[in-house]
Amino acid sequence: MATVSLIEYENASAEVRAVFDDIKRTRNVKDVNNFWKALAHHPATLKRTWESVREVMQPGALDAVTKEMIYVAVSVAHNCDYCIHSHTAAAFAKGMTPEQYAELLAVIGMASETNALVTAMKVPVDPQYLK
Repeated sequence: MATVSLIEYENASAEVRAVFDDIKRTRNVKDVNNFWKALAHHPATLKRTWESVREVMQPGALDAVTKEMIYVAVSVAHNCDYCIHSHTAAAFAKGMTPEQYAELLAVIGMASETNALVTAMKVPVDPQYLK
C-alpha cells in the first residue's frame, strides 16, 4: 500500500507538469510512471531526482542496456520491488535479451551468495586489491 497518493497530470501544478512533460518527451511515453507521480508531492525533489536520473542514465561510457542491468542488480540488492520491475522492463525495452537477463540473475545470485559468505567469515581483503 502506498504511503502517498499519486498525483495525476490533470491535478498537478504547473511546476510538476513541466517535469512530467520533460519525462514524457525524453522517454517518449504517454504518461509518467507511478514513481514520478508519488514524488510530485514535493516538486523540488521531483525535479532534482528527474534531472539526476536523466543525466546518469543517458548513454556514455556505459550503454543504456548495461546501465539498466546495473540498476536491476542494485534494486535486487536493496529489495526494491518497484525498481526491479520498472528497470527490468526498461532493460528489455532497450534491447536486453532473455539470455542476458538469465545471466544477469545468475550473477546477482552468485554475488549475493559469495557476499554473504565473505561477510559472515569476515575474510580480510587481499593486499593486491587495496591498490
